[in-house]
Amino acid sequence: MSWFPGTMSCKSKVAPSVDFDHSCSDSVEYLTLNFGPIETVHRWRRLPPCDEFVGARRSKHTVVAYKDAIYVFGGDNGKNMLNDLLRFDVKDCSWCRAFTTGSPPAPRYHHSAVVHGSSMFVFGGYTGDIYSNSNLKNKNDLFEYKFATGQWTEWKVEGRLPVARSAHGATVYSDKLWIFAGYDGNARLSDMWTISLQDREQACWEEIEQSGEIPPSCCNFPVAVCRDKMFVFSGQSGAKITNNLFQFEFKDKVWTRIPTEHLLRGSPPPPQRRYGHTMVAFDRHLYVFGGAADNTLPNELHCYDVDSQTWEVVQPSSDSEMPSGRLFHAAAVISDAMYIFGGTVDNNVRSGEMYRFQFSCYPKCTLHEDYGKLWENRQFCDVEFILGEKEERVKGHIAIVTARCRWLRKKIAQARDRLKQKCKHENAEEETVSGCQKETSGGSARTSYSQPLLEVTIREAEAQPFEVLMQFLYTDKIKYPRKGHVQDVLLIMDVYKLALSFKLSRLEQLCVQYIEASVDLQNVLIVCENANKLQLDQLKEHCLNFVVKETHFNQVIMTKEFEHLSTPLIVEIVRRKQQPPPRVYSDQPVDIGTSLVQDMKAYLEGAGLEFCDITLLLDGHPRPAHKAILAARSSYFEAMFRSFMPEDGQVNISIGEMVPSKQAFESMLRYIYYGDVNMPPEDSLYLFAAPYYYGFSNNRLQAYCKQNLEMNVTVENVLQILEAADKTQALDMKKHCLHIIVHQFIKVSKLPNLRSLSQPLLLDIIESLASHISDKQCAEMGSDI
Repeated sequence: MSWFPGTMSCKSKVAPSVDFDHSCSDSVEYLTLNFGPIETVHRWRRLPPCDEFVGARRSKHTVVAYKDAIYVFGGDNGKNMLNDLLRFDVKDCSWCRAFTTGSPPAPRYHHSAVVHGSSMFVFGGYTGDIYSNSNLKNKNDLFEYKFATGQWTEWKVEGRLPVARSAHGATVYSDKLWIFAGYDGNARLSDMWTISLQDREQACWEEIEQSGEIPPSCCNFPVAVCRDKMFVFSGQSGAKITNNLFQFEFKDKVWTRIPTEHLLRGSPPPPQRRYGHTMVAFDRHLYVFGGAADNTLPNELHCYDVDSQTWEVVQPSSDSEMPSGRLFHAAAVISDAMYIFGGTVDNNVRSGEMYRFQFSCYPKCTLHEDYGKLWENRQFCDVEFILGEKEERVKGHIAIVTARCRWLRKKIAQARDRLKQKCKHENAEEETVSGCQKETSGGSARTSYSQPLLEVTIREAEAQPFEVLMQFLYTDKIKYPRKGHVQDVLLIMDVYKLALSFKLSRLEQLCVQYIEASVDLQNVLIVCENANKLQLDQLKEHCLNFVVKETHFNQVIMTKEFEHLSTPLIVEIVRRKQQPPPRVYSDQPVDIGTSLVQDMKAYLEGAGLEFCDITLLLDGHPRPAHKAILAARSSYFEAMFRSFMPEDGQVNISIGEMVPSKQAFESMLRYIYYGDVNMPPEDSLYLFAAPYYYGFSNNRLQAYCKQNLEMNVTVENVLQILEAADKTQALDMKKHCLHIIVHQFIKVSKLPNLRSLSQPLLLDIIESLASHISDKQCAEMGSDI
């Protein structure tokens, strides 16, 4: 059997690298999985707390990670500020005081600490005697601690300095320390400063000229760097406190607020607004934990995916030891885990606890991107929509469109029936197919991509909004309108009108949220007039309420657009201002429609049977499928359909030279159609090499297969996995299964599957049992006989 060697994209214990052992005497390559100590994904563990003899419980401190240790500096214990340096060894799970020499920074809290090279840098913070309330002040000093020697040194920097501050954000990027915002003792700040950490003698502070949507002045917030951008989430900013996420482009010095308007109701919202929380970056994700959120101390872990711009609450593993909610704690990442230390818990108590959280490190799901590329490239199109009075043409794929939209599905089915009737008529007259291909039995038509496209006329739609609608069908997203661009908002209004006509509830909701988020003082009257014209009552209502707000009304009626507004609308606005209508609250849940994943799942499970155009043969057994979907998700199928498509429309399925089980094949189809990775462990053995053979966008499937095998081999399924391991020549898994069978033989012997095993496998079990029975046990058995 031929496996396709490759290396996993991450090197954690969650999804380690894959090795191939070539020492087999008959030169057959076989798969090795390198089983080692496995840490459960998304598991919280409580580690040994810091002993009071080593260091006090604390909050408002900092932690940094260097090699295999966490370093804790400063903070306060409720009575005094601290300046001790503690060290926690993550391998030994042991605490000690770090070795130091030289003069450390004065005791402080709400300072910042970062690591660059083999040093820790501490900047600013609040110092003085909090017990006697004397000599309290903010600092703008900069100290370096060398891990190798334990030496503390203060950097004396010439020239202009940042204003002294505490509760600011700090990070390292491109060999520079970056400081943002904080509190100077009188006001919250929003300035940014940077200093090079490479040459102490030449170092000087530089204020950064920021542009874009700069976060409001704030303090007690975290920053994290991911994908060459700095992220800021929430924090204390007075009356303006929000739960917005901002990103800063280091290269262009530009801030952007990341919109959440694309998140449908029913999707996980961003975390509540908060302060005193932590945020760390790992892989493509940001993880937010704790803080004070509207007078509560939540302990959920929120995760933000930088690529998909979506939030979710991470569900902890069932055996987790969860930390309680807290604020002013600190967090750092070592390898594939996050460590959280200290903080203020209920009743203003300082904590000395250390917790570890195990990240998951799976490649991202590329389902939406893969279907999006199919739409952008317009490869393998089999339908052409003729739109509006101008009869503009837009190509697409029957499989995707019929899976997502019932209204268009009906139109396509009608067009196909008309074409069928036309072909029958021509066949009867000419006794030839005249380019129309006969249908195969079972409703599965073999459609060649060289034949003319199926034409579907839609008078209700113009090309531009229809293309936005099509993009949504393929990706579940629409492009966010450019801020302040009226034409973009009006286009989305046209898309909304189509969504109502085509009964696409999910797209309706998206359009409403996008438009409402884009309405401002400059465009509200134009949007209102168009909503009135298009009879979009919900949007018109939103615009009218926006106009009559106390803070908006005078500004809106002074604009030129108000002068040119239609008389009925002016009357409505005046009446609305004089006598606002009573608010009507509905208990009816909002229909958010079905997602791409839900629709493709239903399509695979039978809803798409009449539109199948390819037959996959598994060991001679046919399975109807859809070319466009297979080509979108697999470069193997894409190349086949483009270059050497079998004339009979049938494709034999294997993974290398191995034919997977029917159950494993169905698991692979679920992954292809809608990204599903849930499967029995024995399926994971069959599909382990599928990402290489079929050319999936990444090895996400393999990462899940690996973890599935590591975590889920049990006495109940060990015989099925043994059979799969034998068939796939996964010799180390076979050995692992035999080990379980031998040590749990009394339980395994009662399993009904044991009797259905092949004779060679039964002999393998007997041989393993024999090699594990000791001479003493043999003697005891002999005496019994």
